[in-house]
Amino acid sequence: MKYLLLFISSITFAQQIQSVDFKSVHGQITINPDEKSVSGSVSYWFEVLKPIDTIKIDAQNMEFSEVELNDKTLEFSNDGKQILLIYPFKNGNNNISFNYVAKPKQAMYFVGSEKKDNLQIWTQGQGKYTSNWFPSFDDVNEKLVFNLTIAFDANYQVVSNGVLKENLVNGQVALWDYVMQNPMSSYLLMVAIGKFDKHSQISKYETPLELYLENKDSAKFEPTYRYSSQMFDFLEDEIGVKYPWEVYKQIPVRDFLYAGMENTSATLFASRYIVDSVGFEDRNYTNVNAHELAHQWFGNIITAESGKHHWLQEGFATYYALLAERDIYGDDYFYSKMYQSAQQIKYASRTDSIPVLNAKASSLSFYQKGAWALFVLHDAIGDAAFKKAIVSYLNKYAYKNVITENFFDEIKKVSAYDVDSFSKKWLESSEFDNKTANMLLNKNKMMQLLFEVEKLKRKPLTEKEIFLEKTMQSDTYFVVKEAIVNQLKNEDFTAKKYLLQLALETNNIQVRQAVASALPKIPEEFRVQYESLLNDKSYQTQEIALYYLWNSFPKYRVKYLEESKDWIGYNDYNLRTLWLSLALSTPDYSTDKNALITELINYSSINYEAITRQNALTKLIAFQLINYAVLKNLVNATTHHMWQFSKFGRDNIRTLIKNPEMRASFERILSDLNEKEQFQLRRLIF
Repeated sequence: MKYLLLFISSITFAQQIQSVDFKSVHGQITINPDEKSVSGSVSYWFEVLKPIDTIKIDAQNMEFSEVELNDKTLEFSNDGKQILLIYPFKNGNNNISFNYVAKPKQAMYFVGSEKKDNLQIWTQGQGKYTSNWFPSFDDVNEKLVFNLTIAFDANYQVVSNGVLKENLVNGQVALWDYVMQNPMSSYLLMVAIGKFDKHSQISKYETPLELYLENKDSAKFEPTYRYSSQMFDFLEDEIGVKYPWEVYKQIPVRDFLYAGMENTSATLFASRYIVDSVGFEDRNYTNVNAHELAHQWFGNIITAESGKHHWLQEGFATYYALLAERDIYGDDYFYSKMYQSAQQIKYASRTDSIPVLNAKASSLSFYQKGAWALFVLHDAIGDAAFKKAIVSYLNKYAYKNVITENFFDEIKKVSAYDVDSFSKKWLESSEFDNKTANMLLNKNKMMQLLFEVEKLKRKPLTEKEIFLEKTMQSDTYFVVKEAIVNQLKNEDFTAKKYLLQLALETNNIQVRQAVASALPKIPEEFRVQYESLLNDKSYQTQEIALYYLWNSFPKYRVKYLEESKDWIGYNDYNLRTLWLSLALSTPDYSTDKNALITELINYSSINYEAITRQNALTKLIAFQLINYAVLKNLVNATTHHMWQFSKFGRDNIRTLIKNPEMRASFERILSDLNEKEQFQLRRLIF
């Protein structure tokens, strides 16, 4: 019977979409944060187009009960990956309902705790599969209307796709009833739960905009969401098709796996982008904001049929995000970003032989080279024709799946441009068309000047300093001046001192930051000028400057520590953790060292987000401030759901255990670790 079911499953996977059209689903679920489980009842409505004897719904490690077809008990099988509904289905409309319980190993994440009053629960479907927490479809080509009713503690805000139809409170429990009107792929289904405040706005064309933020971050609302409504209005006009969903929500969550995720009508983004006005200068949400918003058209209303055509989502979202930023920051910003990505693509193309039109292409190819392809195409056929093709493409394939040829078909209707040659050059080749790229970039005067500066790289400073000085004193875009500073890194300090002074005098945050980075060892004759960087409105500049000054001038260390003792930095405590590390490494700095080491180690613990913990652990290891608690926190990092942080933990343990004494220390703490931690550490040390 087992082999028969496997055979049936393989057949239905290939035939199901042609035989069955799932129309809509309603799930009524309860999420239990103590058990880290989700349970509920689900009803699917579908039409059988061709007779079929088994229908499958993806369901990872779930238990099912009360499975019914049209209100009658139905035979089913559960193989741990999907529920198989066994019945001689005939043409016509049907309803399947069942109850389920799941303890998701991925795709639904529980961060913090109710006890500490910092609980957040959020989901991530793309790449992780919604079928881990809700019986659904891993195949992106199965699109249907999702409606979710979620039961949870009434003290929390619960957000899901679509419009909140009703919010009923019964004692300590609330029911949140969300409804949608149009279909989408399952990977775009989402839930986010936390103690958020909701801020409401209305777009130019009257779409409700809901911007969420925890109350403790209320003072950071404006810089965090700066330009949000402007970009929304811009993209509707630029794309030429009205925003395709009934509402748009944005929710920042802790320990998110990526920068952002474009769940339909409800984008989640990483809490690292919650910033004040100073933090905005170096780490703002603007590009991620525009990128995820663009996906509501390119990815959500139309979805790539397979990974081969993934650029239709990521390339488009990247390009339109840059157009939105161009509207805010201007042409020079846009062209400088296109130039930066061109440099990255050219460098990668030396070893990356996989073109854009390939499911195994790199993110750089899907995102940046895909955006470059659109930039080239947009310029080649003209703005009016490009926009006309985009509108036709979106309207024709709305709520469907697409391949690259579908897009090209619409281009052919508005232009005689040779899309076949274009595709071969930009999408089917791993090479980068540098000639065409430079031709486009040279349409911008700032880029012409930047190219002039770049051509001077190998010339002696004496032959170019007059030109560089004149450029540094001009009103050209800061990227050109950054390039000048970067050219000076290997020059004799006396020869470049005047240019560095001019760079500081620009009072541009980015140019001054380039100066900060360019001098890890600061000459005494430049100390006073360099110290001015400590007062820049940039947490990144302050971090660089504080460390380089502390390292370069031991006799002034106490002075620098006193000046910076109240610094915090971003919400990952970058400045505070640096200050603690420096204070602990300065013997003549008079303070309670035990209190400082306790505070720094606490930042590396499970009480904080992964990005804060990594900051603290990096500094504890770099300054050799390692004890039992630090080792435990480092091992715990290897069990974290964020792959970047778990990799950080593993990489550092591998380095540390090369020292026999450190290996012995890890072995000693083994018995004090939980099961997951022991498993990870044993893999590394034995």
